[in-house]
Amino acid sequence: MIRQHLHDGWQLTATTTEVPDDIRGKTVPATVPGSTHLDLLASGLITDPYLDRAEAELAWTHRADWRYTTTFLAAAAGQDQRLDLVFDGLDTLATIELNGDPVGQTANMHRGYRFDVRPFLRDGTNELTVSFASALTHAEKVEATLGRREHVNAHPFNMVRKMACSFGWDWGPDLQTAGIWRPVRLERWHTARLAQVRPIVTVADDGTGQVELHVVVEWAENLREDLALQITVGAHKRVVRIPAGQETVTARVDVADAEIWWPAGYGEQPLYHLDVVLRDEFEPLDQMATRIGFRTITVDTTPDEHGTPFTIVVNGRPLFVKGANWIPDDHFLTRITRDRLARRVDQAVDAHVNLLRVWGGGIYESDDFYDVCDERGVLVWQDFPLACAAYPEEEPLRGELEAEARENVVRLMSHASLALWNGGNENVWGFADWGWADQLEGRTWGAGYYDDLLPSIVAELDSTRFYCPSSPYSPAEGVHPNDQDHGTRHEWEVWNRLDHTRYRDHVPRFCSEFGFQGPPTWSTLTRWIHDQPLSPTSPSFLTHQKAEDGNGKLDRGLASHLPVPSGFADWHWATQLNQARAVSFGIEHFRSWWPRTTGAIVWQLNDCWPVTSWAAIDSEERVKPLWYGLRHAFAPRLLTFQPREDQLVLIVVNDHDEPWDAHLTLDRQSFRGVTLSLSRLRRTVPPRSVLQLALPDELVQPKNDTAEVMVATTSETRTVQPFRPDIDLSYHPNPLAAVAKAVSGGYEVEVRAESFAQDVAILADRVAPDAVVDDALVPMLAGEVRTFHISTKASVDPSAFTNPLVLRCANDLHAVPDAR
Repeated sequence: MIRQHLHDGWQLTATTTEVPDDIRGKTVPATVPGSTHLDLLASGLITDPYLDRAEAELAWTHRADWRYTTTFLAAAAGQDQRLDLVFDGLDTLATIELNGDPVGQTANMHRGYRFDVRPFLRDGTNELTVSFASALTHAEKVEATLGRREHVNAHPFNMVRKMACSFGWDWGPDLQTAGIWRPVRLERWHTARLAQVRPIVTVADDGTGQVELHVVVEWAENLREDLALQITVGAHKRVVRIPAGQETVTARVDVADAEIWWPAGYGEQPLYHLDVVLRDEFEPLDQMATRIGFRTITVDTTPDEHGTPFTIVVNGRPLFVKGANWIPDDHFLTRITRDRLARRVDQAVDAHVNLLRVWGGGIYESDDFYDVCDERGVLVWQDFPLACAAYPEEEPLRGELEAEARENVVRLMSHASLALWNGGNENVWGFADWGWADQLEGRTWGAGYYDDLLPSIVAELDSTRFYCPSSPYSPAEGVHPNDQDHGTRHEWEVWNRLDHTRYRDHVPRFCSEFGFQGPPTWSTLTRWIHDQPLSPTSPSFLTHQKAEDGNGKLDRGLASHLPVPSGFADWHWATQLNQARAVSFGIEHFRSWWPRTTGAIVWQLNDCWPVTSWAAIDSEERVKPLWYGLRHAFAPRLLTFQPREDQLVLIVVNDHDEPWDAHLTLDRQSFRGVTLSLSRLRRTVPPRSVLQLALPDELVQPKNDTAEVMVATTSETRTVQPFRPDIDLSYHPNPLAAVAKAVSGGYEVEVRAESFAQDVAILADRVAPDAVVDDALVPMLAGEVRTFHISTKASVDPSAFTNPLVLRCANDLHAVPDAR
């Protein structure tokens, strides 16, 4: 097999006339893999789409058609040779021509295409042209033919197999990309090639790792000779003879005493190299290399006294899922590198996340994403790309969905991190609750995909993995898909309508979506938004706030807890703080109910552009206060005050393999630091368990409920809780004194609390864009001293980190001047 990548010399031209004058008729260099927006940006023909209100200025691209052209040198096919032109990804409606001859057409960005080009390739210089038509125009034509189906947002994204959020979402821009977005190459081969390799990896009861390899061989015409398949798993090898013309091969390799792969927080992640080589007696003909991990993953949905659980079990051990929903890490997918993915997943692991759900409005991620998750022990819940819409089950969509599902199940199944397949996002719930049935008038809406097509593909190709039809999902027959007692639940009443304390209204078996909004970090915000003055209602800020009534929900979410500041800098801090508090509140509630509740997947980990959103990490890779909230709330050992039967109790969570010998101090003290109640006790918390402790009356009954806190402390962790919401508390408005100094690698800030200070944080990026503080949202009792470490390459005045707009706490929102 000789592979010739065709990534050089591409040129891009708009082929429609409804484009700006400075683009019409102009040809510019193109990067492949890439997209039209990025090529126009590189040529200086458009403003950066993420800047201010540039998104609206680029609406003309929705209807634009494009032509990519390149030339390359190649030899025509030799005797008994095959020549295939292979595209790993085209976005989306493409027509391919080689030397003026039509080669094929595509209509799906989620799959690859292979074309036999022997009739078209010539000796010497060849011209390859890929023409793209408007995906929106195509979707509208399909909708007109098949009949409208309900969907969120403005455009009929459910009528074309393209990333749904490319058409805009309540956190993403409406840019509708186009281009050759994954590699393209010419493959020259003879005799036979590996058309498909499917490793089914299991672990036997005796600890033997088993790799059952299913191989499909494509043979060249009129050539029939016996071949050999060489299989290597680590140090274990096997050779299998393939009789001439045989198209399928099954072989098994056993690995005695296999090292077992575990999720993060449960053990190590050993990976074995799997190499498959197809050869004749003279040379290798084709090969495939990947890595595998030996483990078992199931989902327990056996009915119990509470309903139907949804418990992910790895290597026989149930785990509490500390999860986050994942969206594409940049709207322009070709800018996402392996290094960027590694940094993002590392940030997730540093926040104690052990599962990422690849959400159904995005894509099947690159191999790099799953490789990184394999290496770090982050489980992957993979949605099929179907989200928030009714989907026609007729052609041309059904065939494309089946083709992409088959291709991607095979592509991803070798990854140890891949835990389960999910039919889509909120589509079954949408049919149940969002009025689709009346609008559909009997037309198809996707049930055949979720209940038949997709589970049959998973069962056929990847039989060891769990499949569920949708998220949310109730395994019990006849039960509402978002029922708290059965399967998975999405909790969106909080954020949309209810205060975040109402998370406690429900004890779900597994919460696979919940979240709260907050703006991006200050450096990210001010790099991309330049309104003067900058405010929550300034035009560019609103361009980067996509949620319906988003700012209204932010302010209403604040009102019960914190003052709603009039100055933008304080509003920015208050809404970021409230986002972190709201989500942390939900996580602690869900974790307190283990093992009844077995998972919490936060919406969302990351952003795809600079935006006010639910993310913990913004588009510039900076962590928001929410990220620190996740790290605290997902910590392996957690103390949290929770109500049980009209009483307040202390919940002690031990998510370690070792027992926790917890020496607890229970303290009630005034904001000034006077101890009013003190008790000590010692409890042993078994591994991976939750202990509930009754609290003494003198701890939970304050004398002054506006100026006292309860404190539970061990040597490893602490929780602090006032008796009333912040807006009712008698906070000292300026309780902190601080001194900063330069140290190797950055700065240290020593902070002293003169009175109780809630949620102390240093917004370090306001001083230097690359600055990161080691901890944030730290409650400090009166008299405590805490040293914060800031990493940065910048040289700045250390005192800048003690500026009142940088060194923050909840207290300072109670006495803020309008000018801030």
